[in-house]
Amino acid sequence: MRDDYQVYRAALPEVCAADPAKMVFTADAEGRCEVFAWDAAARRARQVTRRPRGTLHGAIDRDAHVWWFDEDEHGSGCWRFQPFAGGPDRAGLTNVPPGLPRGLAVGDHGTVALAAGDGHTTAVHVGPRGGAARTVSRVPGHVTLTGITPGGRLLALAGAGAVTVLTSEGAVRAVLPGGDTGRLWSLGFAPTAGSEELLLVREYDDRYLLASWQPDTGLTTHDWCAFDTEITARWAGDGRTVLVRQDRHGRSTLHRADLTARTLTPVPTPPGTLLDAAIRPGGDLHYLWTATGLPPRLCSTRGTALPVLPGLPDRFPGTHRDVWTPGPDGPVHTLLSLPDEPRGPAPAVFLVHGGPADHDRDAYDGVVHSLVASGFAVARVNYRGSTGYGPRWRRAFRDGVGLTQVEDLASVRADLVARRLIRADAVGLWGTSWGGYLVLLALGTRPGLWQAGVAVKPVADCVAAHRTTTPALRALDERLFDGTPDDVPERYARSSPIHYAAAVRDPLLVAAATHDAKCPPGQIRGYLAALRAAGARHESLWLDSGHDGYDGGDHVTVLRRAVVFLDRQLRGPAHRHPQTPRPTRSGEHHTAVHTTERRRTHAEGHHPQRPARG
Repeated sequence: MRDDYQVYRAALPEVCAADPAKMVFTADAEGRCEVFAWDAAARRARQVTRRPRGTLHGAIDRDAHVWWFDEDEHGSGCWRFQPFAGGPDRAGLTNVPPGLPRGLAVGDHGTVALAAGDGHTTAVHVGPRGGAARTVSRVPGHVTLTGITPGGRLLALAGAGAVTVLTSEGAVRAVLPGGDTGRLWSLGFAPTAGSEELLLVREYDDRYLLASWQPDTGLTTHDWCAFDTEITARWAGDGRTVLVRQDRHGRSTLHRADLTARTLTPVPTPPGTLLDAAIRPGGDLHYLWTATGLPPRLCSTRGTALPVLPGLPDRFPGTHRDVWTPGPDGPVHTLLSLPDEPRGPAPAVFLVHGGPADHDRDAYDGVVHSLVASGFAVARVNYRGSTGYGPRWRRAFRDGVGLTQVEDLASVRADLVARRLIRADAVGLWGTSWGGYLVLLALGTRPGLWQAGVAVKPVADCVAAHRTTTPALRALDERLFDGTPDDVPERYARSSPIHYAAAVRDPLLVAAATHDAKCPPGQIRGYLAALRAAGARHESLWLDSGHDGYDGGDHVTVLRRAVVFLDRQLRGPAHRHPQTPRPTRSGEHHTAVHTTERRRTHAEGHHPQRPARG
């Protein structure tokens, strides 16, 4: 049930189906995210990858081969593997050109399927593990391989609102459209031998429902398993039980769904966020849990040995509460963190999440920790368009793209000031990717309302970004704006930060990456030039990386620069130097959860076929 909603993060280990004691997970290695093999029986971990820029994608197959994606600074590369105990690296399939990772699946008998993108099309390759590849399909756009049947006969592809089932020879077995009433997400085939049942989530009638597909019976919607906010799910080993996680109002709940008995049973877990969860053989439940003031913890309902996360305090500074602010489409939910024993209203930083279809969670975040430890209040606003509040909330863009979200940020600011929780004269904004876009738009459309802004790898010019970003994000823009810049130029202009650059009068720090394909550097340079022409106060920081950096050094650089900048702008140089916690895992201040960029790689429903800027 993994959801890759952030740059990278700790997760429950991927487990070998034939030997559950053998697992693979990602962890820190000298300031980088790398792949490790974990032998639970021997309680021994082995570092598998040692790449200069770190490694994000890892997996383990039924025969206990460890897999990882060997990518360059632009995110392009190939899948490789080695035996669990170690040995020479081998290409997953030979004769496959480097590409962007679009999914890996391995059948029970070593049949490998992988998808690779070139920025314009997605190719699907099949072959024996380590052997020659056959290209069985090539489709336009961003498509994700989401599973292979245990026998290796069928593959599932997801993209453009539909799910396609292919044979391993490339013939189309079924096309499952989302339809006019919602969307459809593919979550993989049942793991039991002989089964060819595909698990799906369907959006229908403002609800999210489990669904499944089988060759003989077609698509079945399980109406008895319905939720009012986004869900994701995964199979248990028996192939009839499904573990469902619901994201609702910034927190998570778990349920076991029995597809045969048609029953849905809640699983007791503490209030907070479940970053990952899985049912293991024998019914043991493993989950990775956290809350804003508590570090992530790997838990087992039956005491199974799991990798130990880095030692950190049991609790972190600050008090944490929920605030609901009235709004035109319903109340806006804010996760508010306040310094310990504040003396009156505190200077505040709004951490603006990206996406746009994402949400802030009641989960530990190293940026929140750093700011609260430095005496700031931190507001994380789940503005309209956020997930976790139902389909209608996610679609509420009544004032226009970006402008609706800025309106919610301004309303929450006024509410927190009126409640005397934050200072009206010391409020800053900080966001990454689409969150950085909202920071720039807020400073340009509401000058003087904020006292400082930090925008990391932002969209700064909507038209230029559309022309130079990836095809998947270009399609996302066209869905948000209901057309291209040529079709609806006034909409792009009205929602573009560069249109308001001359109005910016609050101090601004912009951090950008020279190899960023999602929020390209050219459109940021154009925005910085507009700021200079207007005489706006600003600073810039350039990183020699892409949008999704795995090197902790870059994250720490941005964190320190941003905290010092906000401290200087919101409290002045007389204040003591801001505190930052000890870096952990990949060099970031995030215990087990890598959330520095505060972005997600996939939008809407936490399923990997939905691209998002962040």
